[in-house]
Amino acid sequence: MTKTIYPGQMIGIIGGGQLGRMMALSAKEAGFRIGVLDPTPNSPCGQVADYEITADYDNYDALERLADKCDVITFEFENIDYEALKWLTKKAYVPQGAELIRITQNRITEKEALVYAGVSVAPYAVINDKQDIYDNIEKLGFPAVLKTARGGYDGKGQIVLKSREDINRTEPLLQNGPCVLEKWMNFDKEISVVITRNPSGEMTYFPVGENIHRDNILHQTIVPARISEEVKEKAIHIAQRVSETLDLVGTLAIEMFLDYDGEVFVNELAPRPHNSGHYSIEACETSQFAQHIRAVCNWPLKSTNLNKPAVMVNLLGEHLEELKKQIPTRPDWSIHLYGKEAPKEKRKMGHVTILTEDIEQTLSEVNEAGIWNAQEKIGGNVK
Repeated sequence: MTKTIYPGQMIGIIGGGQLGRMMALSAKEAGFRIGVLDPTPNSPCGQVADYEITADYDNYDALERLADKCDVITFEFENIDYEALKWLTKKAYVPQGAELIRITQNRITEKEALVYAGVSVAPYAVINDKQDIYDNIEKLGFPAVLKTARGGYDGKGQIVLKSREDINRTEPLLQNGPCVLEKWMNFDKEISVVITRNPSGEMTYFPVGENIHRDNILHQTIVPARISEEVKEKAIHIAQRVSETLDLVGTLAIEMFLDYDGEVFVNELAPRPHNSGHYSIEACETSQFAQHIRAVCNWPLKSTNLNKPAVMVNLLGEHLEELKKQIPTRPDWSIHLYGKEAPKEKRKMGHVTILTEDIEQTLSEVNEAGIWNAQEKIGGNVK
């Protein structure tokens, strides 16, 4: 079933974080009303929504109330309850379906889907107990990364194994259920492609971004990525292939490793707008959030052309005070704050986007600003 949703109708968003907030703001520009379901009252999305339900994601009564109010329902992150979402698809119009969530919220099913799509991933093994690590570590070699199959983000839920002695530290992860053991990837860059597809099969992709992490949290996205035209075409081809294999509706971010031989490996999928696509609000003809809303409403997709190169920098809790001091002297910075109440250390509180004609000069400006003091670590294995 395919519907077209029109201005004045209500879009439901499961998840009330910053991605939902930016989706909602884009939707309101086009005249839509917004309902949101989130366990936290006055969530970032709830602050700008027309209708707010405070409940857990697997609360069937709350989901039914959302379904009764909304003409179409989307989600802002993948760690929602699959069974509840599957049930909701029978009660409401959810054009993205539930299968995409089932696949992407589990690293095992995600990797199986990527292999089926015919794209390269880091060599890996499924791990159910400590013996499985011993059985596979010789093949994968040290160092290797053990990751929980479910949950885990910004570096949480993983352990780097540098020697056999480190295997003794894996018990806390293994107690949480199956894991994935990955070969350590020595890569040149991490890049990402955000791609959008509507129910009619129309597909667009945003410019390839180059991502730099600190402490396994995205620090900067540089657009266009400093890569060759050949690598760019590889990345886009991979994104299109994965999207078609998954029968995508909506937005999907594909995070990739670029090795020193120019080969591209898919790291992770995120079935929604993504931190590395925030630059698109100012830098592209259409933002990732506006494009996602157009897709789930079955509108024709707009151009995603890059108007100007950009650098996006995340703002964590520890950055806010110094940022506020510098606002009067930074007229070229587009500052986005997400409305979160507690500015905790390492918590994403907002981002800054800087449009530029000289990326290297802008990177130097960011590094010299004194807001983000630690040096970037480029290379290694992240996420």
